[in-house]
Amino acid sequence: MNGNNRADIKVGARVKVVQKQDQRSGKLTEGVVHDILTRSGTHPHGIKVRLESGIVGRVKEII
Repeated sequence: MNGNNRADIKVGARVKVVQKQDQRSGKLTEGVVHDILTRSGTHPHGIKVRLESGIVGRVKEII
């Protein structure tokens, strides 16, 4: 599943995100969702989340 729909992402879910500085390379970081930061229901580049490690990024894949 991709991370464009807010309803698909739950706190505690395991996801892969792309951080702002990694957008060009497309490097993904895996982690567990701590907070969902995007307010709207959908976002074309992925819903922005904060992982338990403190990393902020846009969800590209839900594991």
